[in-house]
Amino acid sequence: MTATPVDPRAISTTPDEQASQWKLIWLAFRRHRLAMFGAAVVLALYAIGLFAEFLAPFDPNAFSSRHSYHPPQAVHFIDRVEDGGWAFRPHVIGLQLERDTFTLATTYVPDPEHKIYLTLFGKGTPYKLWGLIPMDRHLIAPVDPSERFYLIGADRLGRDMLSRVIHGTRISMSIGLVGVALSLTFGLILGGISGYFGGRIDSLIQRLVELVLALPTIPIWLGLSAALPQDWSPLMRYFAITIILSLVGWTELARVVRGRFLALRTEDFVTAARLDGGSKGRVIFRHMMPSMVSHIIASVTLAIPVMIIAETSLSFLGLGLMPPTISWGVLLKEAQNVRSIAQAPWLFIPGAAVVIAVLAFNFLGDGLRDAADPYTQDGR
Repeated sequence: MTATPVDPRAISTTPDEQASQWKLIWLAFRRHRLAMFGAAVVLALYAIGLFAEFLAPFDPNAFSSRHSYHPPQAVHFIDRVEDGGWAFRPHVIGLQLERDTFTLATTYVPDPEHKIYLTLFGKGTPYKLWGLIPMDRHLIAPVDPSERFYLIGADRLGRDMLSRVIHGTRISMSIGLVGVALSLTFGLILGGISGYFGGRIDSLIQRLVELVLALPTIPIWLGLSAALPQDWSPLMRYFAITIILSLVGWTELARVVRGRFLALRTEDFVTAARLDGGSKGRVIFRHMMPSMVSHIIASVTLAIPVMIIAETSLSFLGLGLMPPTISWGVLLKEAQNVRSIAQAPWLFIPGAAVVIAVLAFNFLGDGLRDAADPYTQDGR
């Protein structure tokens, strides 16, 4: 019997089988809808922090005693013109402060005759973008620079909450990146050494990890933060808080790296690299580390929200960042009294920003972890 010829097209591989590891991870990640949504939100938050001066309508520290606890104002897009018609003119209705003659309580009442017209890319308070580029354009600004509006209200000093939340995004989101970068450095170095060399070095590093894990995290954070000198500048305090969070947060990543190194050091490609005369550093960084980059990225993504919550908690308790530094935790400290809860619930908006950021990072981290796991199917 003669063999039936086989069509080469019938045994051709699919595009997924020809794809690289990173492309396979991207294809799996792209099918994870929550992860894609989380990635979009995270990118949007970092864009807000990067262009905070341009996006904020006003100087976050500019106050107005006449607008203490000013309520939020809704934007109206259609306005009646003089000839009786209608036109597209974004504006907000001004609010006038009145005092009750019987209870002496102050309230804001709408003043329909007072309209504050808004414009895109209008001139406002001068600033330096990233501390380098002088500018005076804002994304949203009043047509009359002397007017003020409050889209999400004002605090007790009459400072615009929208501008303060936008500027707080920069500090709160960046402290997570800087803190995780330091934790990543400690975790990779100590975890890699522990897993690669083993023996007494492994035992010594693991005892150190267990000692740090045995310490109660919140009291340690509180104690180290309270020990910081009160006369330090906001910049020094920012980096000190970042280092404190990093010194406690590196242990989990070190254990993950150690476990991966223990599994990889007996693999054939690692043995071949050693027999080929590769140095220890080359074997670690050229052969072992790239095979776990995706897992490290997923772990880092899940560690950032922990850093954000830690900074917010310390600042809320008055032991983290201090004014005039603006972060979500510092802003939430304004909402610690009963009057804020009763009269100015918009002061809790920074808490909503924290929830959104943490959820977005968790969705993103779960998607990256599932996409990097070869045993998951369909990216879930």
